[in-house]
Amino acid sequence: MKKIMLCCSSGMSTSLLVKKMKEEADKRGLSAEIQAFGAAEFDLQMPHYQVVLLGPQVKYMQAELQQRAAAHGVPVDTINMMDYGMQRGDKVLDHALTLIG
Repeated sequence: MKKIMLCCSSGMSTSLLVKKMKEEADKRGLSAEIQAFGAAEFDLQMPHYQVVLLGPQVKYMQAELQQRAAAHGVPVDTINMMDYGMQRGDKVLDHALTLIG
């Protein structure tokens, strides 16, 4: 099972994207747990996931969050702004899977 965490300011703005990503994973027959959390929950939730994708609105936190996740071997990257805005669940899922390896 692939475990993907999305992180934004409050966890609300990424909820629709999570739904689209889950739909895409189901369509591909891919077993995936995809959840969204606010940045305040990062340290608590991040160790339970294989990758963290940040909403563009918290991109400024990327360097700091990458440092905190490095100890757990969890990659952190920002979601492409166009994919985020267009709610392209397939593209964001592909990006997450690439980072998981």
